[in-house]
Amino acid sequence: MKYLSDSLDSCVRRHTQHSCQFLLAMSVVCFSLSTTQVFAAENEASIKPLSSSDKSLNPEKSAVSRGDEQITVTVRRRSEPLQKVPVATSVFTSKEAARNNVHDLQGIFQFIPSANFRTSASSKDRTVFVRGIGTISTSPGVEPSVSTVVDGVVLARSGQATADLLDLDHIEVLRGPQGTLFGKNASAGAVNIVTSAPTEAFHAHADASYFSGDEYRLSAGASGTLVPSKLTANASFLVGGYTGNVRNLRTSETVNGYQHRGARTKFAWTPDGQTRVTLGLDYMYSNDAVPNGVFSSTSHVTYPTGIVTGNSALAQALTSEGIHPSSNNTRVSNNTLSKSIDHNGGASITLDRKFGGYTLTSISAYRRWQNTQDQDYDQLSQAYASLPQLADHGWLDFWQASQEVRIASPKGHFFDYVAGLYYLHTSDSETYDRSLQPYGEPASSGHAHFGTTGNNYAAFAEGNLNFTKNFRAILGLRLLRDDLDYRFARTSTSAAAVTGIRPDYASKGSTAHNGYVDRLGLQYDISRDIHAYFTYSHGYKGPAYNVFFNMQNTDAKALRPEQNNSFELGLKSQFLHRRITANFAAFIEDFSNYQANFLDTVSGATVTRLINAGTVSSKGVEGDITARPFRYLTVGGNFAYTYATVDHFNCPAGAPLSCNVNGQPLPFAPRWKFVLNADYTRPLNDRFTLSLDSDYTWQSRTQYSLTETPDTIQKAYGIWNLSTTIEDTKHHLRLTLVMRNAINTHYSSYMSYGSLGGVTNWLPRDYGRYGGFTLHKDF
Repeated sequence: MKYLSDSLDSCVRRHTQHSCQFLLAMSVVCFSLSTTQVFAAENEASIKPLSSSDKSLNPEKSAVSRGDEQITVTVRRRSEPLQKVPVATSVFTSKEAARNNVHDLQGIFQFIPSANFRTSASSKDRTVFVRGIGTISTSPGVEPSVSTVVDGVVLARSGQATADLLDLDHIEVLRGPQGTLFGKNASAGAVNIVTSAPTEAFHAHADASYFSGDEYRLSAGASGTLVPSKLTANASFLVGGYTGNVRNLRTSETVNGYQHRGARTKFAWTPDGQTRVTLGLDYMYSNDAVPNGVFSSTSHVTYPTGIVTGNSALAQALTSEGIHPSSNNTRVSNNTLSKSIDHNGGASITLDRKFGGYTLTSISAYRRWQNTQDQDYDQLSQAYASLPQLADHGWLDFWQASQEVRIASPKGHFFDYVAGLYYLHTSDSETYDRSLQPYGEPASSGHAHFGTTGNNYAAFAEGNLNFTKNFRAILGLRLLRDDLDYRFARTSTSAAAVTGIRPDYASKGSTAHNGYVDRLGLQYDISRDIHAYFTYSHGYKGPAYNVFFNMQNTDAKALRPEQNNSFELGLKSQFLHRRITANFAAFIEDFSNYQANFLDTVSGATVTRLINAGTVSSKGVEGDITARPFRYLTVGGNFAYTYATVDHFNCPAGAPLSCNVNGQPLPFAPRWKFVLNADYTRPLNDRFTLSLDSDYTWQSRTQYSLTETPDTIQKAYGIWNLSTTIEDTKHHLRLTLVMRNAINTHYSSYMSYGSLGGVTNWLPRDYGRYGGFTLHKDF
């Protein structure tokens, strides 16, 4: 936990007194409330019953179960059965993560049809998409369209959400606008990550995994009582690594791997049967050696004409370095090791107090994220006549402090609700350096120092008007204000623009905007196991600035807030004594002032420009079906049909590519995506249990660029995964054998234009077939 201590010390030394005093004051307030019993709260997003004495704090189970019990989620900030929540929701559990060897959002989203993930060499550039909507930008002055929440704490930057998920309990992916209850902004959806809570009974576990490609993962944890009936705690740690699946010919090293180290702990104090205070601490170190893409082509295909333009200089350079561009290429030749090193951590204090059937939750949190990145911008090992050398080095220091207070009314009355107040302060400071070495010419360089400061204030409420036991109206509203400031200064050794580097520039600015989010709907319980609903939601994402290394005058104007209107019709049903579960949702979403990146160039080098791209829409149908036809067999099928398109594109001045993209698909929005799975689990005798698991994921062709270029399209592909588990109940041992991508399907998780030409692919962990095992031991 030294990192957290250093972070708080740094807060005192480097940041404003106001921000540090705010964090300290909130912690003191929470402690005072718990001891004086002035407030009461219930944080069902992270609390499970510890003992019979504290069931009044959380009378409903928050654990996720896929057996005969109902799956319980915290989609509306209180524990409710998934089948009765009027929100389209996907749930992914820790058990599913282990058997598929996926431990971050990129891997998990392969199994959630409505969600997709944009990878990159740097965690700053990675993005989450729901129903085809997401925001791609490295700028600290823009918010994600999909909000990520960990144990009730909103992560303000997309890069914070890309870390390894240690001690995961389950993930809830909420589709469509969720801003009424999940602040800050969640115009396209929310990802609610719930980690394990302390238990009263002592429990410890250890896991060891090894997979081909020298991938390993070692983790262990313990949970139990420190002070009977008063204090429980848990703690876990992780050490993991992977060599990679890309060969760097320049250094004779294998890259595209990672090294992860982390720890997480929670302390839950229950001074009486009505109060609980939870302290959470976590830290994760990530070193991802991800190259800046591998070449699949040295040409470009123009949209919409389809004209192919080759780059003979790039082709000759790659040939001389032993690189043969193709969809099966797994080689690079880089003299700069592209890598992204992240330090992600935080602390939170959650106070829960119950009084007279009402519950009140207070969450005070501080988080810090540091990122250092190096990138081989030119993607070659040396300079050539028309292909200069470019190398990037960036550093980021981001921190946030937040406070949320909310009250939940008792259920069963005519009007029940959750209401509260929210505040978030963010501070970002970055430097970025780019060096340019043309062939046989003097070197140039540019240095930029920039950052942002933001404040978000909100008051929110959502509730039900229960007209009858089976029929109710849904009312939700969030009023909010965003304040955003930026500062930027770039110095260059060249008075004119050179490849990838603009000349000196400095500016600063500020903007503020008031917005609102709402949800209106009707819900009817057709029977005990069949529930239908219709909702209208208005989503909002705050104003933005395009603050990045090559910022110029045209970026100094704030982008308008992104807003959308969403209509959703849903049916949640169970049949045959709940042996079959079938949930469906149909939706239409229209976005205005859509904030998106469009390609730009600086003296021949590819860069991107954040713009208000115009209006886009997403419409479709989703389904989640699970059946237990026999005692030991469970089968399921989840699908999403998503028709996400550009309705009207606002072409930016000086755009180097065609803007005739109206009616074309949005990036990272496959038209079809589905997951089929089967699980057969039965006891062999009184001691051993055998499980056989299989799943098949498939998605249709996917465009990766808003430019609609034909050579940035991933063709349709399917992945088949297998696993077998044998459990020894006597010795509390479980061995799982895993095979990923059994039919050895090659695909790219992202495709883009190379910085100096050509097309580059990003290769996922399961680019090819691999296998291994996981050994789990309970104590």
